[in-house]
Amino acid sequence: MLDLAGGDWRARLLPEQGGAFAQLAWRDHDVLVPLPLGADPNASFAGAFVMAPWTNRLDAGLLPVAGTVYQLPVNRVADNTAIHGLARDRAWQVESAGPAACELVQVLDGAAEGLPWHYVARLQVALGADGMRCALALTNAGTLPFPFGLGWHPFFLRPPGTGLRFHATSLFARDARCLPVAVQPSAGVVGEEPAYEGLDTHFAGWDGMAEIIRPDLRLRLEAAGAWARNLQVFAPGGSNILCVEPVSHVPDAPNRPDFAGYGPLAMLAPGAVLEASLRLTAEA
Repeated sequence: MLDLAGGDWRARLLPEQGGAFAQLAWRDHDVLVPLPLGADPNASFAGAFVMAPWTNRLDAGLLPVAGTVYQLPVNRVADNTAIHGLARDRAWQVESAGPAACELVQVLDGAAEGLPWHYVARLQVALGADGMRCALALTNAGTLPFPFGLGWHPFFLRPPGTGLRFHATSLFARDARCLPVAVQPSAGVVGEEPAYEGLDTHFAGWDGMAEIIRPDLRLRLEAAGAWARNLQVFAPGGSNILCVEPVSHVPDAPNRPDFAGYGPLAMLAPGAVLEASLRLTAEA
């Protein structure tokens, strides 16, 4: 475990378990649902994790690239999808760590596993008077251009009476497997639970800003870079979680070219970098 504290913020990260956040708190208010000690962050609706080198779902685990279709591991067997990438399943190395900040690195050369990616990922987390800052950079370490995507999947604590506010221009209707099937105009979401509960929905044309208004505090999320255009919202009915996930592309974008203009995977040349960041602030 890696414990950080700065300003009014505290965080606990698990480098060996996908670099996941086990806890994030502001003035002793849990911001994320705390991950129980010893629990698997990939099997718990708690904490937060990085998504890379793709986000959300790929239908049947298929990734078409320049005439070649790569088969990725299907890790959501019930709906025959490959979900949330590879980075959360692998350990990250601690490149540097101080009382209030850290940098984690993950290197994947997928050839030995039959995976098409070779990348270097860098995750930076810093806590201070200006909030919690998180930055992710993904470098194509391969010898050929290849598509990449990244995201951050937080499970925000949602006490009764929590509101959500953000602006967007489009949302994607989905099928029973949560894959996009149609685009429709949307102004985003403004309101308490009835406005968002039950969503597992992608929004495009997001302006990079979102607010979560709880009875005890107000959270403000500001995204930049590759995270400033697309947002996934997951709020299961009857639960205490609200996932407001900055992502770089539309779910299953490689297999749905009609939707790719709303947020494709980024084709990176060898050595090129895909970068994204966010800042989370809070007030009583």
